[in-house]
Amino acid sequence: MWRVLILALMTGVAAWGITDSVQAQTAPKAAPKTAAPAAKTAAKPESKPVAPPAAVAGGAEPTLIGQFGTWGAYAAAPNGKKVCFALAKPSSSKTNPPNRPRDPAYAFVSTRPAEKVNNEVSVMIGYALKPGSESSVEVGGAAFAMYTQGDGLWIKNAAEEERMVEAMRKSADLVVKGVSAKGTETTDTFSLKGLAQALDRIAQDCRR
Repeated sequence: MWRVLILALMTGVAAWGITDSVQAQTAPKAAPKTAAPAAKTAAKPESKPVAPPAAVAGGAEPTLIGQFGTWGAYAAAPNGKKVCFALAKPSSSKTNPPNRPRDPAYAFVSTRPAEKVNNEVSVMIGYALKPGSESSVEVGGAAFAMYTQGDGLWIKNAAEEERMVEAMRKSADLVVKGVSAKGTETTDTFSLKGLAQALDRIAQDCRR
């Protein structure tokens, strides 16, 4: 059930226009209806506040509880159960062939105390992934295999997730690669600046 909800939350994020104010440098010319408006400047992205989003599935209404570098920390309570998550958009995106249209991509690290889930990593890649294709996340010199569901990616081996999160805390970038149902190859690079602080903040907030 959470994977359905997390996809709803991430899709809602696109609809709200929640961003970390860092726009993809190679964003497609034809932006989808749910895409956030392009920022006029990339200077000091972490200083721009994010407006509270509208309500989504299960009565969840995510609230920004802190902006740390390129990562926003949010809290919500779908169906009365508290969820906290860190969220960022790519600092750069590439498609092959180039300039193929797609929805916004987001990296997402969630904590759900009611389910005893801590720092679950997922990515909304912005298009329907090719059935049976493999996607990967590269961080800190290590590659982690991801399984796909719709346009969402989750780590295949849950036992590696803690190591992955620790690598994300210490590394500069996270690179996500995928292949769309139409065969388009994508590479999204997320800056990890501020992620460690965002995770510390949601851990503190979700403890209550």
